[in-house]
Amino acid sequence: MKKRWHLSYNAPVTLTFSIFCALILFMDSLLQQHLIPALFTAPGAPFNYHEPLNFLRLFTHVLGHADWNHLLGNFAFILLLGPLMEERYGSPMLALMMAVTALVTGVINACLIPTPLLGASGIVFMLIVLASLSTIEKGEIPISFIFIIAIYIGRELLTSVKAANVATVAHIAGGLCGSLFGFLIAPKKRAAKKADTQKTASEKKPAYGSDEYKEQNNYETLREKLRARQEKLRQERIRQNDESSLRNKKPVMRTPYDAVPTRGPTDDDSTVIGTLEL
Repeated sequence: MKKRWHLSYNAPVTLTFSIFCALILFMDSLLQQHLIPALFTAPGAPFNYHEPLNFLRLFTHVLGHADWNHLLGNFAFILLLGPLMEERYGSPMLALMMAVTALVTGVINACLIPTPLLGASGIVFMLIVLASLSTIEKGEIPISFIFIIAIYIGRELLTSVKAANVATVAHIAGGLCGSLFGFLIAPKKRAAKKADTQKTASEKKPAYGSDEYKEQNNYETLREKLRARQEKLRQERIRQNDESSLRNKKPVMRTPYDAVPTRGPTDDDSTVIGTLEL
C-alpha cells in the first residue's frame, strides 16, 4: 500500500510565530495602522515605567513589522533557519531563545535608542549566528562562525557609523544572543530520545480489558502452559533414563575368594545365657 502524503506542522514554534506576525500586520492594515504602534512596538528611551503596556511591548515588538516587505525579508530567514534550529534544540528551547532575544533587544532599545523598535530582525540575527554554531564541538570554534560574525555583525557596525540605523543595535544584540546560546546550550539528542520513546512504547502495557490486553494475556497463558509442558517432558525423560540405567546395570558376581572373613567369637564376646537342669 502506498504511503499518502499529508501536511506536517513540523516546526510549531517557528510556524506559529510566523503566522502571528502575518495576522498582526494584516489586522493592523485593517485598523489603519493603529494596532502595531500601540501593542507591538518597543518603547524608546527614556523608558516610561508608569505605563504597564511598555513592559509587555518589550517582548511583543518582534511580532510587529513596518510593512509586508519588512515582514517577508525576515520570513526568508526565519522559515529557513527556524525549523532547523527547532529540530536541533527542541521547540521549548527555541521559544525560550526567541523570548530572551526579544527581551534583550527591547531593553537595549528602551535604554539607549530614543526611537521605537519593531520587527524580528534581532531574532533573525540570533538564528543566523546560532546556525553557524550548529557543528560546534567541545573545545572548538567553527570557522564558519567567525565568517558569519565578520560579515553580518561587521556590516552592521559599519552601517551604524555611516548612517543612523535604528535596527543596528537590535541586530548586534540578536547576534550576541545567538553566540551565547550556541556556546552555552547543548543541542537536544533527538535520535536518542526517539529510540527511548520507541522502547517505552514497546514496553508499555495495554489497558486492562482491551483487545491487546486479552491477546497478551492469552499469549502469556499459552507460553506458561508450553513452559510447564516442556518441563514435564524433561522430567519424564530424566526418569526414563534413570530406569533404563537401572535395568541395564549387571549384578556383581562374587567368588569364594571375594568373601569377606567374618570375625569369630571370643571370650570377650561370649554371653552366659543360663544353666539347663535335667
